[in-house]
Amino acid sequence: MKKRMLGNTGMEVSVIGFGGIPIQRVNQEEAIKIILECKEKGINFIDTARGYTVSEEYIGNALKAAGRENFYIATKAMAYDYENMNKSIELSLNTMQLDYIDLYQVHNVSKMEQLETVLSENGALKALVEAKEKGLIRHIGITGHIREILMKAIERDEFETVQFPFNPVESQGTDLFRKALDKGMGTIAMKPIAGGALTNGRLSLKYIINSNLVTIAIPGMDSIIQVAENAAVGESAGPLTQEEIEEIQKEVQSLGNEFCRRCGYCKPCPEGIDIPNVFVFEGYATRYNLPEYGKTRYDSLPVKADACVRCRKCESKCPYKLPIVEKLKHAVETFKNVQ
Repeated sequence: MKKRMLGNTGMEVSVIGFGGIPIQRVNQEEAIKIILECKEKGINFIDTARGYTVSEEYIGNALKAAGRENFYIATKAMAYDYENMNKSIELSLNTMQLDYIDLYQVHNVSKMEQLETVLSENGALKALVEAKEKGLIRHIGITGHIREILMKAIERDEFETVQFPFNPVESQGTDLFRKALDKGMGTIAMKPIAGGALTNGRLSLKYIINSNLVTIAIPGMDSIIQVAENAAVGESAGPLTQEEIEEIQKEVQSLGNEFCRRCGYCKPCPEGIDIPNVFVFEGYATRYNLPEYGKTRYDSLPVKADACVRCRKCESKCPYKLPIVEKLKHAVETFKNVQ
């Protein structure tokens, strides 16, 4: 497995890491087999989150069999103030039964007000810095889907890594990753297969590895077969051939009028709908086959997709000309059918 230094953290990570969302679909026994397969195939970076239901628990138990010393463990929490981040760090340590966590990230900062809270005198960043000083965590990162917010966030030197969507159909993070790399930060590509929208996962991962923008890609996996297939890309990915480039371009074009890149240009919605997250959560319910998780996240939104009044202001701002109103209508029907 090819490895790269994760910015200035000192962590030499496999170019393919383990994304911990889909592991919710399996039981603990299968989760142990999957993490053991990661060890066997040279994947040494595991990313999970407080919000991924049983993911932290499964991974913590699996580490007893696979050996904590064989992995860098990253997790994250949607906790933006000092008190809630402290609680989240403690919960993660206890749930995964760890003495320390290698990388703790502020998760999904999607509003400028959230970032302001994170960076404030009593914000999450203060809690993370203190936890790092105590040895409870080793490094600090941030994740999100809105480029402009993370561009502002990484001006702070305390953040050592940034995690953002990146794949052949989502290139909006290019300048973000360039800025991060220039600062000596590690770059982590979430949604490396576009949440399952891209049909050729191998080519997507190969594209990312060859981008010179990403330290590590973290595809979600829920089987040892997926681990083996994804790890194989990290072992042997050479330059893209002209034929592969053409195949990627063809698939990107086919998704042009369907796939939401979560760029955020459609916001703000006059009715208060968080349009990109509606589509993210629908993707969990459909492409990720995590209907209950997607529905729970959708139900947490203060304004649902059915609040759309079809003003189409969002569509006039979308650089990809997506039929957002129809897609919101589809999301309403999707979640009606999830019990």
